[in-house]
Order: sequence, then C-alpha cells, then structure tokens
Amino acid sequence: MPQSLKECFPMIQSRGEILKQMNKQKNLKATFESWKPEEQKEFLDICTGVRGVKMLYDAFFKEVMNPEYAPHRLNSFLSVILKDSVHVMSVLPNESTRLTDESSLLIMDIVVEFESGGIANVEVQKIGYLFPGQRSACYSADLLLRQYKRLRDEKKKGFSYRDIQTVYTIVLFEHSPKEFQVYPGVYRHCFEQKSDTGIEFKMPQKFIYIPLDIFRKKQQNEDGKIHNRLEAWLTFFCRDEPEMILRLIEQYPEFKALYEDVYELCRNVEGVMEIFSKELLEMDRNTVKLMIDEMQEEIQRKEQAIQEKDRALKQQEKELTLAKRQNESFEQRIAELEKKLLEK
Repeated sequence: MPQSLKECFPMIQSRGEILKQMNKQKNLKATFESWKPEEQKEFLDICTGVRGVKMLYDAFFKEVMNPEYAPHRLNSFLSVILKDSVHVMSVLPNESTRLTDESSLLIMDIVVEFESGGIANVEVQKIGYLFPGQRSACYSADLLLRQYKRLRDEKKKGFSYRDIQTVYTIVLFEHSPKEFQVYPGVYRHCFEQKSDTGIEFKMPQKFIYIPLDIFRKKQQNEDGKIHNRLEAWLTFFCRDEPEMILRLIEQYPEFKALYEDVYELCRNVEGVMEIFSKELLEMDRNTVKLMIDEMQEEIQRKEQAIQEKDRALKQQEKELTLAKRQNESFEQRIAELEKKLLEK
C-alpha cells in the first residue's frame, strides 16, 4: 500500500514546481500573496498532496461527478443513496425558481431523469439553510409540476396520473442545520408521505438528507472505518486526510480514478488558484448569510416573546380593571346600606 498521496498519484507536483509556475506570472503571484498565510498553506498542501483535495469544492465536485461524461459515477452514488439500482438517462434543464441568494450555498444542483421515468434533484449545500423541510417541499413541488406538464403535453389525451413517477429530492449538507444535530449518530434521513390509518397511496415525493458533518464525526469516533459502499462515497466527499484517502482506495479501488481526474486538474496551477479564490469568497459570503439568518431567527424569537409579554400584561390590566370595578361596586353597596341604617 502506498504511504503517501504522491506515491499513489505521481502527477502531483512538488511545492517548488508550483511556486515556480506562480512566480512566472505576476497575476498569480499577486493573487497568492493576497491570501492569508493559513490560506496559502492550505492551497500548497492541497496541490502537493500534503493533504487531500476537498471534493466539495464546486469545480472539483463537478469535474468528477459530471453526469454528461461520467454517468456511471452518478449512477453508483444515487443507487446507494436510494437503496435501489438506478440509471441516469438524461440531465434535465434546471428551471427551478430557487432564490438567487441560495445559489451561492449550492455546490451542485442538478436534475436527472432515470430510465424508469423517475426524477431526482441532487444538490449539495455548503451550509444548510433554515427551514430545510419547507424549502425542499417547495422545490419538490416545482419539479413535480414540471413533470406533470411535460407528460401531459407529450401524451395529450393519453395522459394518466398513473404516468407520474417518483420525484426524489436528495440534499447533502457539508454543515447541516441544527435539526440534524439532535441525531448525532444518524447520517441518512428519508422522508415520504404515509397515512395514519394504513391506507396506501402511491405518493410520488420522497426526500433524502445526508448530513456529512455528522457522518464525519461518527466515522472519526469509529477510527475511520468504512463499513459499506454508501460510507465509501461519503468518505470520498467529506474526508481529505491522506490516510483516509489511501484507506478508501485500498478498500474500494474504483475511487482512484476519481482522484486522478482531480489531480490532473491540479496541474493547472492558474485554474486551481481561480477555484480556490472563488471558494474563499463563497465561504465568506456563506458565513455572512448564515449569521444573518441566525440573527433574523433570534429577532423573531425575541419579538414573539415580547408579544407574549404584551398579551399577558394586557390580560393582567383587564383583570385589574375588572377587580377595581367590582371593588367600587362593593364599596358603593356598603355606602348605600350604611345610609339606610342611619335613616332608621
């Protein structure tokens, strides 16, 4: 077994070779020097194999998982996610009405159609947004409506609701929302509609969520064990330690080709620097967006608490007014009785 990534992937360049390429071009050198020291170190460590490539970087992810020239990879991944053998027949245009500010948090967002007619929306979020259930339901409904309109137009009078196939919404979180943190040992959550009486309908919407941060913690607690093919894929996506990459390749050799594609990409220093710069910018934007979302949620909680206090104060004021009126009425009655006694 190779002892280093360089041993396993001879195309990986040395630190000297990378610096030499940067020094030849003023714009590359200026970009590199504009980064913080820790960012410079991370970039060089990635390119030289000191640490693994982060597969959740946008360009790297799309390079290895592009369904147009490597459909078998997406087939394999989706088959283990859905626990069913699927084959991607085509990539559909992504016409989602997704909000503009959400696009920056998405590493990948594609819609594919299976041979069976089913559809899957696959996305990877860098930072999970608030209200994941409501958001997923909206985009799933949008996709289901697109399928309905397309089938109705194609089949015309021959259309039947029987033609509607399952629409899957598959979301991977690099940093999952707080709802998932309540289940620290669970890294696959599947949702589907069911009756509370036992009656069975074919409801075409299904949702699968994969919190990669929770998987990572679980795997670290188990000394890096890879138990099955699903865990192999998740290891590929979220682990960049050289020892974990080498362990994955030893246990599942087919992943070596995926890493080779990325390390060939890394030979283009200018291209990789552009990717890295974009990721740094997106991370800043994502952090700001997350902070804004959390602040808005905190403001809403405080406003709700203030409203509840106002309601309680108004209720107390109403009760005090009523008690005061009752007291005044009581005092008036006593005065009337005293007057009558004096008259006698």
